[in-house]
Amino acid sequence: MKLNDRVLLVDRRGKTYMVKVEEREFHTDLGIVNLGELLNMNYGDTILSHKGEPFRILKPRINDIIRKMRRGPQIVHPKDAGVIISYAGISTGDVVVEAGTGSGALTMFLAEAVGESGRVVSYERREDFAEIARKNLELAGLLDRVEIKNQDIYDGIDENGVDHVVLDLPQPERVLPHAVRSLKPGGYFVAYTPCMNQVHRFYSHLEEYREEFMKPLTIDVLTIEHEVKRECMRPKTTMLIHTGYITFLRKL
Repeated sequence: MKLNDRVLLVDRRGKTYMVKVEEREFHTDLGIVNLGELLNMNYGDTILSHKGEPFRILKPRINDIIRKMRRGPQIVHPKDAGVIISYAGISTGDVVVEAGTGSGALTMFLAEAVGESGRVVSYERREDFAEIARKNLELAGLLDRVEIKNQDIYDGIDENGVDHVVLDLPQPERVLPHAVRSLKPGGYFVAYTPCMNQVHRFYSHLEEYREEFMKPLTIDVLTIEHEVKRECMRPKTTMLIHTGYITFLRKL
């Protein structure tokens, strides 16, 4: 590892710590870790605190960074981000226009999906949210393939010939006329909306664009985490169920 690399330290309890490789001490309740020692180590190695407590060294993944990053507005959860990417077929080399950047969680997943040869252009009208997202994307090492615009996508999309438009906005129907002009044939328009009335309103506006898109699909992704014990397996008493409705349109 080299200076300023990000690493994930995991203690014997499974607690994780996101740290940077640098010449300083990192204090935990299990002892002090000399982060400078990481320079001579590799992912998978174990570093000891001054109390002799072991910390396994792992490479951080996007899900680790999202758990540790600074948040402004509510994020699009991984369960929804994965479905958005898979159902729309977002892949290496694609150009994706996103809006409602927020803290940048979905932006990170999109940037990972398009790879180094792709590009994500994300519209965020609030400068404070845009700045949070920029810092989080820099932390993830993905800022080189993402452009964040401090603009309101309701006013228009600058880009043409894009592969996908992905929205986390309360009124996605206002973007439909812009998306029709910007999307390639076969490209996807994806709208993430938390409330049922937003979906109904969106569908009512789709009547004007019946000739532009294939039949829409709206889904709701539910995940149930289970407690697995020797004497009993059952769903957790607290769980994340509904987060948002996801509507997919494909441009003709």
